[in-house]
Amino acid sequence: MSRLKNKLAVITGGNSGIGFGIAQAFKTEGVMGAIVGRNKETLATAATQLGDGFIAINADVTNLADLERVFAVTAETSGKIDVLVANAGAGTTGTVADTSEADYDRLLDLNLKSVYFTVNKALPYMKDGGSIILIGSNAAHRAYSSFGLYGAAKAAVIFLAKAFSNDLLDRNIRANVITPGTTDTPAFDKFVPAEQIEAVKQHFASVMPTGRIGQPSDIGKTAVFLASDDSSFMLGAELLVDGGMTYLAK
Repeated sequence: MSRLKNKLAVITGGNSGIGFGIAQAFKTEGVMGAIVGRNKETLATAATQLGDGFIAINADVTNLADLERVFAVTAETSGKIDVLVANAGAGTTGTVADTSEADYDRLLDLNLKSVYFTVNKALPYMKDGGSIILIGSNAAHRAYSSFGLYGAAKAAVIFLAKAFSNDLLDRNIRANVITPGTTDTPAFDKFVPAEQIEAVKQHFASVMPTGRIGQPSDIGKTAVFLASDDSSFMLGAELLVDGGMTYLAK
């Protein structure tokens, strides 16, 4: 299959988890481009696995100068961008009672401000008629304990797909958002002790209507659709890829 043959994509947070799953799915469909990440080790490993056609750029998406460099380097190396995936982000826990101003700023910088300025800095290097794919979270729809601020940031990201599409009508650039649920990524390592990870995954699987948690490949397949001309009539849309968790879970 090569629905995206010769298209050029940039994927932030493409070095692991959902971002890497998207990069793998894109590679299968003929995409070339760049993956962006902060962790040099996982970035190098991901680039090796993707092989020819992808470059790896070490950058911090919360740093606007880094974002400028990402798109300038990609354009200089490969040309103008067809597809932008603003995936980089991370959940952090905390309630309204124990979140500090520094925690608030850090979370919003990574999960909202970086998304806005990833798109802002990419636009001069994007082709007209291109596709922007944002990554939301079903935490924007369900109030999970201690994930309130993260859910609020992702709710804003979901809205930005509409706003960006409206702003970019004259360039025929469409923006849409994929909203995952619980997905099997290295994020588990940040919140769960190693000896409990499998049990926690099994618990999540047991409460999901599908009976399993998501895989990065599930998000990757959806991203291929949104990057392709098959979704050319979709603007500002949200695709829930959460195993039915948002609307069907008890």
